Amino acid sequence: MPTLSDVRDLVRADLGDPGGARWSDADLDRHIEHALDELSAAWPREASAALETTAGSRTLSLSSLAGLVEVEAVEYPADAYPPAFVGFQRWESLLTLHVDAEPTGDDATVRYTARHTLDGSGTTLTTFQVEVLVTGASAFAALAESSEVADALTNVGVASERFAGYARARLTAFRQLLHQYGRRNRVRGRRLYVPA
Repeated sequence: MPTLSDVRDLVRADLGDPGGARWSDADLDRHIEHALDELSAAWPREASAALETTAGSRTLSLSSLAGLVEVEAVEYPADAYPPAFVGFQRWESLLTLHVDAEPTGDDATVRYTARHTLDGSGTTLTTFQVEVLVTGASAFAALAESSEVADALTNVGVASERFAGYARARLTAFRQLLHQYGRRNRVRGRRLYVPA
């Protein structure tokens, strides 16, 4: 499982800066974070969690769900077969179950999407998603460098345009990959159900 350091090395290789002469680790980390934010918005990870209900309350706290993007479905009670999907309403970090009888303390299974993580211990990204991330991060790094080179007024005609052209090509590829593989463009299995 790649770490932030591994991804940084891949970005450096794509940028032709393996020794770190042009981009500092902090600069690349910022561009990696930018690309990770865009990737997570378009292609979040899918997760599920069992949350304990409180007897007499239809409201659950979602604060324990790190990186929560969107709640997709809720099963209550969690161990029912076939699954008993229930209606719900989310407001900030609270989830209200639309059930007739108040919960009795049973678990509810919350299926949700979340932001991807990438740090020194690993990532939630697949190998292919790491490659997409590297494409985006290298695009953002080259775009920033083209601006800096133009601002420095040295070799403006050649270096700035070279970085800008590279950045445009990489950014276009990154956004096309997000569009192609992103969650909004995938067919997801859904079916109507009668609330439990």
